[in-house]
Amino acid sequence: MSAPSMTLYHNPLSPFVRKVMVLLHETGQQDRVALQNCVLTPVAPDLPLIDDNPLSKIPALRLADGNVIHDSRVILDYLDHQHVGNPLIPREGSARWRRLTLASLADGIMDAAVLVRYEVALRAPEKHWDEWLDGQRDKIRRALALLEKDAIAELTSHFDVAAISVACALGYLDLRHPDLEWRESNPQLAAWYFEVSQRPSMVATMPKV
Repeated sequence: MSAPSMTLYHNPLSPFVRKVMVLLHETGQQDRVALQNCVLTPVAPDLPLIDDNPLSKIPALRLADGNVIHDSRVILDYLDHQHVGNPLIPREGSARWRRLTLASLADGIMDAAVLVRYEVALRAPEKHWDEWLDGQRDKIRRALALLEKDAIAELTSHFDVAAISVACALGYLDLRHPDLEWRESNPQLAAWYFEVSQRPSMVATMPKV
C-alpha cells in the first residue's frame, strides 16, 4: 500500500469534514489521504492550519503538489474527479444544478447549526442573543421542511453529493441539537436517514463525543 499523497485538515465532529470523509469512503480513496487533526474555534484558530488556509476553517486539503484547496464543496468536486467510478456530482445539465442546490441547502443547515453551537457553547448564557438563535433554528426548520416536501424521492435515488450533504447535516443535528427533535416534523426524512445512516461510509465516519 502506498503512502497517502494528500493531507486533510480534519476534525471528526465537523459536519463539513464528515462530508469529505464520506465521499472518500464511497469512492475508495480514504487511503490516499492522511488526516491532520485540528481543534479550533472562531476565537482560537489552529496555527498550522492558518499557514495553508488564512481563514482557519476546515476542511482544507493539501494536494500532492503542495497546493491547498479549501471549502468542502471545492474539495468534494476535486475528489470526485480523482476516481474511476460514477461521479457523485453530475458533470453537466439540470441534474448538476439540482443536486448542487440540494447540497447547498444542506450546507446551510450545517452553517446555522454550527453557529448556534458556537453561541450556546462559547458565550455566557447572559450574553446569548435569543432572537438570533431563534432565527438560525428557524432556518434549519424551513430547510428540513423543504427537503421533506420536495426532495425525498431525489435523495432516495442516488447517494451522491446531495444525499451525502443532507445525511451529514442530519447527523450533526443529532450530535449537537437533539433538542430540535427534527424527526417529529419530518417523518419521511427520518425514515430515509435511518436507512442511509447504516451505509458503511456513514458508520465509519460517525462522530463520537
